[in-house]
Amino acid sequence: MAAETKKEFSAGGVIIEDGKTLLIRMRNLKGELVWTFPKGHVEAGETPELAALREVTEETGCRCRITGELMTARYNFTRGSCPVDKEVRWFLMERSDKDCAPTTPEEICGLEWCDAARAAQRLQYPSDRELFELIKNRL
Repeated sequence: MAAETKKEFSAGGVIIEDGKTLLIRMRNLKGELVWTFPKGHVEAGETPELAALREVTEETGCRCRITGELMTARYNFTRGSCPVDKEVRWFLMERSDKDCAPTTPEEICGLEWCDAARAAQRLQYPSDRELFELIKNRL
């Protein structure tokens, strides 16, 4: 019997400043290091906007404010033997303070402010590349 598909909802933020965007380096489900944008699960009772702000702060240490909504990404993958349908709401953000340091160093292996060329080189996930296409003219 096939495993039931799990539905997951996440939210994240794209911070742009001085022609650069902030990427995080973390391990994917296979344990490989990848560069991506900060995001995480929407918790019970939380709006996507609040989840995005919380996750960006946790993963980057940057306190931000939302300046707009970018897109909703939908994709699926398998975690273990369980199929997952995922939806991620992405928001454009700007920092409200200048200090950034990950508060979850066990999860985040690095941060880098990237110009358009560097971000295009680093991003691997199809949904991140789609998101990058929406913001690259701002970098």
